[in-house]
Amino acid sequence: MRKALRWLLAFVVLIGTLSAAGASAGAATAAGPDTPDIKARILAIPGMSLIEEKPYPGYRFFVLQYAQPVDHRHPSKGTFNQRFTLLHKDTSRPTVLYTGGYNVSTTPSRSEPTRIVDGNQVSLEYRYFTPSRPEPADWSKLDIWQAASDQHRLFTALKKIYTRNWLTTGGSKGGMTATYYERYYPKDMDGVVAYVAPDDVVNDEDSAYDRFLSTVGTKECRDRLEGVQREALVRRAPLEKKYAQYAKDNGYTFTTVGSLDKAYEAVVLDYIWGFWQYSLLSDCDTVPADAPHATDQEIWDSVDTISGFSFYTDQGLEAYTPYYYQAGTQLGSPDIQQPWLGNLSRYGYQPPRHFVPRSIPMRFQPGVMADVDNWVKHHAHHMLYVYGQNDPWGAERFSVGKHPDDSYVFTAPGMNHGANVDGLAPAEKAKATARILAWAGVAPAAVRADPQRAKPLAAYDATLDRKGLERDRSLRP
Repeated sequence: MRKALRWLLAFVVLIGTLSAAGASAGAATAAGPDTPDIKARILAIPGMSLIEEKPYPGYRFFVLQYAQPVDHRHPSKGTFNQRFTLLHKDTSRPTVLYTGGYNVSTTPSRSEPTRIVDGNQVSLEYRYFTPSRPEPADWSKLDIWQAASDQHRLFTALKKIYTRNWLTTGGSKGGMTATYYERYYPKDMDGVVAYVAPDDVVNDEDSAYDRFLSTVGTKECRDRLEGVQREALVRRAPLEKKYAQYAKDNGYTFTTVGSLDKAYEAVVLDYIWGFWQYSLLSDCDTVPADAPHATDQEIWDSVDTISGFSFYTDQGLEAYTPYYYQAGTQLGSPDIQQPWLGNLSRYGYQPPRHFVPRSIPMRFQPGVMADVDNWVKHHAHHMLYVYGQNDPWGAERFSVGKHPDDSYVFTAPGMNHGANVDGLAPAEKAKATARILAWAGVAPAAVRADPQRAKPLAAYDATLDRKGLERDRSLRP
């Protein structure tokens, strides 16, 4: 009888696999719940296929793709393959669902919560970032509910294998993504760890950013930055000539933003924001102290290092079309004044519409962010937010309300957009670590008795845990 049941199980798995993803069928035909090989078990999920496996000591690392509905409200209207990675340790460990909010890296890495709980990690590429984009693309299906439904559907499929506690995490737009997932599917995760997640509740009210930029750091540092930014606009003619040659040498064009002049000013206006997003107060020494007497090359180099002259070219913007589309339809975007520029600015902070090809229709949906903000204030449960003291994106941040349910908002002193739990003050660092361990169901008895003894369960790995902020992001979370 037992043999007959095993044969029947294998047959059912075979039929289901053949109907799902041809690329994974051969590997998954014998993969039942007792199959020891994790790859076979993963590939037995209908719609799952393997792109590649990369070796890493102590783990198995897979680059995979999963067939997702283009429209979760109408699944019959087509699918696309969504890329994700799996850093597998053991099904007996908790799992962290990491959302970067953009493209997924196919190099093995480990988020901070994954190290803290010594768990598995699933890292999901955001829909419409290539190659996870339907063809042709119906851009109206790029919204935060559809993206949260991608997460929910993948979690539901993997939860059958990874049965222990799950956390979701992400930084910046990834922290926003983790928050939106919790808002729409609050029963999925056992905890949320969101880093430096902006909360632009009212898109037309951005004075919080102006107040932040008028007091961040020191006056000496702010004066240096403002001086370089002013000089970059005062010397617009010679520096734009340099920009034109730079674009010609690299094959850059400016169709989306409209002109080299608009692209140039967009880069310059991002300069101060970009400094505080990526740099520390100690980095002020790298900024020219006497901008009016600096050479054109010194001004160019400082702006290029911080803002990046390649970003607002067609080639630089192309990869981020999905982000700017979302910023202009739901997420909102900063619009700061920078009064020290006087009348030097011709365009002001340009809206997301300027950074998305005109062939893609856009219409802003007011109220979407207010709904999420209100939900977090009144329903936050097992949610942790970490912000950097000197990060401009934290000027508009999430609040867990006056009576949070085991939820917290912490600020890392002196840190930028790379703020993390490890950068918190000692008492808050221990508290945050203890709560993450508890939500994951792996807090040692000593930590349950004394949260101040909390520390990551996994040792630091210089390769897996290496952190670095991208320098080509420009003004985006």
